[in-house]
Amino acid sequence: MLPIFPGSIDAAGQPATLGVLGGGQLGRMFVHAAQRLGYFTAVLEPDPQSPAGQVSHHHIQTDYDDPAGLRQLAQLCQAITTEFENVPAQALQTLALTRPVAPGAAVVGIAQNRIEEKAHFTACADVSGVSCAPYAVIETRAQLQAVQEKRADLLPGILKTARMGYDGKGQIRVKTAGELAAAWAELGGVACVLEKMLPLTAECSVLVARGWDGRVVSFAPQRNVHVDGILAVTHAYEGNMPLDLANSARDAAVSIAQHLGYVGVLCVEFFVVDDGSPHGGLVVNEMAPRPHNSGHYTLDACDVSQFDLQVHAMAGLPLPQPRQHSPAIMLNLLGDVWLDGSGQLQEPDWRPVLSLPGTHLHLYGKLRALAGRKMGHLTITGPDVASVKTVARRAAGLLGLPGLDAI
Repeated sequence: MLPIFPGSIDAAGQPATLGVLGGGQLGRMFVHAAQRLGYFTAVLEPDPQSPAGQVSHHHIQTDYDDPAGLRQLAQLCQAITTEFENVPAQALQTLALTRPVAPGAAVVGIAQNRIEEKAHFTACADVSGVSCAPYAVIETRAQLQAVQEKRADLLPGILKTARMGYDGKGQIRVKTAGELAAAWAELGGVACVLEKMLPLTAECSVLVARGWDGRVVSFAPQRNVHVDGILAVTHAYEGNMPLDLANSARDAAVSIAQHLGYVGVLCVEFFVVDDGSPHGGLVVNEMAPRPHNSGHYTLDACDVSQFDLQVHAMAGLPLPQPRQHSPAIMLNLLGDVWLDGSGQLQEPDWRPVLSLPGTHLHLYGKLRALAGRKMGHLTITGPDVASVKTVARRAAGLLGLPGLDAI
């Protein structure tokens, strides 16, 4: 496609405008990145108080599959992206009839369905060098019975819904065939994947960006710590994991993006398992066709953020190889920070946290704090890893954040 240059005006007098489906915090940070370059922005999101809608030039307040809303978005924008993978793939197909859409509907559709996603990972394992955990598909009672009788090797395992699972939702751990049947019933008998539980030693993720011309750039892998299925801490600095493992993860993520013909920012998440080798082995877990929570540190620790690359990729601009200038640790801020011991809302005392050196507070503009809801993040940067860890521990202690022992 031809580049859509920032600040340009078309023959009808319309400024260069980029659109996004979804109004959450990822959309908000995309909008900020696009506006810094001089683009106008449009957000399609039904929530009238959405974080991205609050800061965009245009807020189209309709459902994601509303025909009139999609037409308006296409009329306003020269290119369109999405901020989350559960937007209807059909909406992206409709928009792609008249506008460049990155990532495309087919790729988003794969990421929406764990069955298709795992089939893709398996198909490109020979090229990427990394496969997913052993698994079985359970869509019918007959398949459930077959797994119970013939795939005892998958237990203990984790039963995951094929669709709409995130942040630990739609997942149940099972140890026996009986627990598997009960869990499938509890999840409503919907299509699921049973994954074998592996001896994990760590989790990591890699962010890559691929342009329309096939050029790929990437960030170094970040090591992640989850608490109750939700990302709590991201370690982003040299030495956060063994170099050979980091290189393998980056190469695998690039291969997966190339195999998909992907355009935009892609996050690939990996497990590090204890396979008897000195540093363990890699297993690909899942992918997100968008910027990712684990990449928020790039806003403060890199010369180009994941959202800058999202803008560049969808608009057909050159993709610069990002450079990280500071070691960083990112701490997720969930709604629990706003709740006291009795569950009552209280505003956190940010003063002692913001007085710490190298702290960067990002709040997402959400008006209601709920337990487990992502309200913001705190990134700590510094001249060296030791000082960053010291400040991160102090900040986590002041805010009562989980994962303190993992910093």
